[in-house]
Amino acid sequence: MALLSPVTVPGPRRVVSVDLDAPLPRLVADESGSSALVVGYRGGHPVTTLDVLLTADPDDAARAIAPLVEQVGPAAHEEPVADADLPMISIVVSTIVSRVEDIGKLLDVLEHLDYPRHEVILVDNRVKLPAVDPLPSLLEGRNVRLVTERRPGCSAGRNAGVAAAKGEVIAFTDDDVRISPQWLRMIGSRFVREPDLDAVTGLILPVELETPAQIWYEAYYGGFSGERTFEPVTIVPDEVEGAMRHARVRAIAPDGSVRKHFAVYGIGGYGAGANWSVRRSAFDAVGGFDCTLGAGVPARGGEDLAIFIDILWGGGRIGFEPRAVVHHRHRQDLEGLHHQLHSNGVGFTALMCALVLKDRRHLVALTRLMPVAARIKTRQLVSRIMGKRDAAPETLTEASTTRIPRSLAYHEFRGFPAGPAAYARSRRFWRDVEEGRFRP
Repeated sequence: MALLSPVTVPGPRRVVSVDLDAPLPRLVADESGSSALVVGYRGGHPVTTLDVLLTADPDDAARAIAPLVEQVGPAAHEEPVADADLPMISIVVSTIVSRVEDIGKLLDVLEHLDYPRHEVILVDNRVKLPAVDPLPSLLEGRNVRLVTERRPGCSAGRNAGVAAAKGEVIAFTDDDVRISPQWLRMIGSRFVREPDLDAVTGLILPVELETPAQIWYEAYYGGFSGERTFEPVTIVPDEVEGAMRHARVRAIAPDGSVRKHFAVYGIGGYGAGANWSVRRSAFDAVGGFDCTLGAGVPARGGEDLAIFIDILWGGGRIGFEPRAVVHHRHRQDLEGLHHQLHSNGVGFTALMCALVLKDRRHLVALTRLMPVAARIKTRQLVSRIMGKRDAAPETLTEASTTRIPRSLAYHEFRGFPAGPAAYARSRRFWRDVEEGRFRP
């Protein structure tokens, strides 16, 4: 393919958790890989990451990791929130049951999370059942509530899960993630400490980086939903007078300083559908998920960002909590990654169409922001087409030198102009579903 840049196919990269307050582990290159994504932990929570090239000498890796011990200070101490003060949380997972083993591993953890009051709701979002259905045996003996939603699309599935939920807070995740044991406690605690929050998003780390596609995905975005950060922030709108006139928001650190000032449409850098939660009242106030958006309908994506934007547009607040961690299994093959990136591009511009249709003031805001957005996207496109590195190492032991195929940028950016037409098809598609004309 002409758009593929001449890149070296990377070998497997280990994902290694390192306690920065303990002796550093012995890391050397072996048959499992010659590089590692080191995730540094303090107090049981991730605080930083570093790509490290491995050699036969463990001292090389130790020298690369050692600066993290000094650079990353201890997390601020917070008194734990009492169990009695934590809200009831309903966990909703919508699935088409295509990854049976992954679902089983996810439910193993969700049922036994360190949290006093929670329920697990699994939504069967398959349009048609197979001749041999693995779901009944998978759920046998589990304390999981099953909800059935045969209308297609993850948005319809999640809405059905929320409708059946009993919790004050709804937490969403996907069937291709691994959940950290403290995930729900960190979510609930953040809602208690900041009672004016409408939603909380969390940190997404990779489960594995075993294939070139998985490594390239990490390198392409710098993290699952954007450049990865480990500092908790609260996202607040600049101004609210019925709606945000300038469509700008601020990320405010615990000390009150503004860490980032950006357009509300860039909220995806602080959250994704695989790891977020919302107060039931806020979810109902924005009308739930838009069923014309998301996987399973022609628009392909954007359903989670639509709710984030609606919350902020209406004057709400979103907390990013990096101690609420899930681990995502990235697409393992290049074809799957190309499809995902194209869907991301389609979903984003389809989302913009949905926002404008819902509130025409978005059109004014988007028109005003268009020149700046075009410059930013152009810089990203040039950088990615040039096959940027996932890190610029100063020495060989500090970071990997993986370069990214140009095809990744091509597939994402060709999705952008396809979004409006996809959204139009999605609206017709969902109208057929609602009127009973849809046939799988």
